[in-house]
Amino acid sequence: MQTQIPPGQRYLKKFIYYAALGVPEVNIKDYRLKISGLVENPLEFTYDQLLNMIDTKYTKDFHCVTGWSIKDVYWEGIKIKTLIDKAKVKDEAKWVIFYSLDGYTSVVPRDDVLAEDSIIALRINGKPLSAEQGFPARPFMPHLYGWKSAKWLTEIEFVSEYVDGYWEERGYHERGNVWEEERFKDPGGKHHIARRPILT
Repeated sequence: MQTQIPPGQRYLKKFIYYAALGVPEVNIKDYRLKISGLVENPLEFTYDQLLNMIDTKYTKDFHCVTGWSIKDVYWEGIKIKTLIDKAKVKDEAKWVIFYSLDGYTSVVPRDDVLAEDSIIALRINGKPLSAEQGFPARPFMPHLYGWKSAKWLTEIEFVSEYVDGYWEERGYHERGNVWEEERFKDPGGKHHIARRPILT
């Protein structure tokens, strides 16, 4: 259980659900999660295959960049490091782009997705993700704000150069570390707290 809350956050009892581009319909029979880009072994998984690969279960807080957090969420998923090892990601890959079914993208440094507790989340609080939570899968990196946790995940691409994702293009931080309050890109001044809804 976590005992600290990051600076600028407050606990709520229930998630606030955002969908910047709307909640997409998912045909789970046709669903595939692809791993692409700078890899020696491109991969593709069905939802059932992902469920059978679950290797991590833990309780971690969820933090939204708009300033709210949910305490002690129980997550089940696959270590992203496990998938990286299977795909044999090349050394020149420095960034990871997460693609969503609705066209949303987020970008995360490779070092952050290599963290032991960075996962592809498949279940929350003992149940499959709901449609609003991002069914069937979403990345979850506990030390990053929720906008990095792209819902309705369909592809993980490894690239050598940084490229803006949906909210990064609109001024949000390249990394998004919750403990360092990396909310906005810093033009030379202090980051400001986000005031508008963000996809989480």
